[in-house]
Amino acid sequence: MATKTITVTEKAYEALSADKKNDESFSEVILRTHKRKGNWEALSRFIGAWEHVPEKTIDEMKAAIDKLNKNSMKSVERKIRGI
Repeated sequence: MATKTITVTEKAYEALSADKKNDESFSEVILRTHKRKGNWEALSRFIGAWEHVPEKTIDEMKAAIDKLNKNSMKSVERKIRGI
């Protein structure tokens, strides 16, 4: 695998080092955190897209999602227990 040498400030190195997991290389940290940044940029295009939806509707949607999550978790637990 080809490599490149880069120069970063102490502050950037400290930030990168703080994000680094024990068994992770700096290259892996950069790739992991860069991917996360890309997701945020993709998602940020939708900020405010739901602002016209009434709060009551949002609350109903959240309740429906919570119910689905609970039912899914129960299903997983049953499968684990072999029920």
